[in-house]
Amino acid sequence: MRVLVVEDETSLADGIRRGLEAEGYAVDVVGDGAEALWMATEYPYGAVVLDVMLPGMDGFAVCAALRAREVWTPVLVLTARDGERDEARALDTGADDFLAKPFSFVVLTARLRALLRRGADRRPTVLAAGDLRLDPGARRVWRGDTEVELTARETSLLEFLLRRQGEAVTKKSVLDHVWDDRFEGDPNIVEVYVRRLRNKLDRPFRREAITTIRGVGYRLEVDGG
Repeated sequence: MRVLVVEDETSLADGIRRGLEAEGYAVDVVGDGAEALWMATEYPYGAVVLDVMLPGMDGFAVCAALRAREVWTPVLVLTARDGERDEARALDTGADDFLAKPFSFVVLTARLRALLRRGADRRPTVLAAGDLRLDPGARRVWRGDTEVELTARETSLLEFLLRRQGEAVTKKSVLDHVWDDRFEGDPNIVEVYVRRLRNKLDRPFRREAITTIRGVGYRLEVDGG
C-alpha cells in the first residue's frame, strides 16, 4: 500500500518514512502543499499523512482542495499539540482523522491501518439540496450563484435540515440538535429561526424549500424547493 507523507520538517518526515517502510508500506514524501495536492490528485494513494503547517498552501487548504476535486483518499492530519481548533478545522475541511504532535509512531500506524480498512468512501464536504448549498467547514451558504449571509444559529439550523433533507423533523429534534437538551426557553424559537431562513433563502428566490408539516414540524425538500 502506497502512502503519501506531507511534512516539511525533514527529520520528522524521514522518520515517518523509515518507520512506515519498515511496516511494509511504500512511501512518497513531499514538503509543500502545492506539490502534495498535485501528487494526491495524480496518483492513487491508499492514504495521506498531512501536516497542517506547510509552506505556501497549508494542510487545511490541501485537504479542502482534494475534496473539492472529489479525491476521497483517506487523510490523517498532523496537528499542533492541544490544537483543538486545528483538529476541528481538519475534520471540517474533509480529513478523516487527526493526530496531535508529538505522537507515538505506534498510534500513527494504528490510525493509518484503521483508515486503510475503511477505504476511500465518497464523502462530499458541501451539503446540497438542489441549488441550495452549505459548506459546513467555511460556514458559507449559497442559493444558486448568490452567497447568502446567515448567523451562526441560522447556519446550524440549515445544516441540521440539510442533513435530514426529505425527512419530517420535529421542533424537539431541532431544539435538541441546534440548541441543546438543556434549552429551557420558548420552543417557538424554532419557528422564529425557520421564518428567518425562509426570508433569506426562499422568498427572495421564489422558492419553498422549507415546508411545514402540520402537527409534526418541518421538512427541507431534497430538490431545494
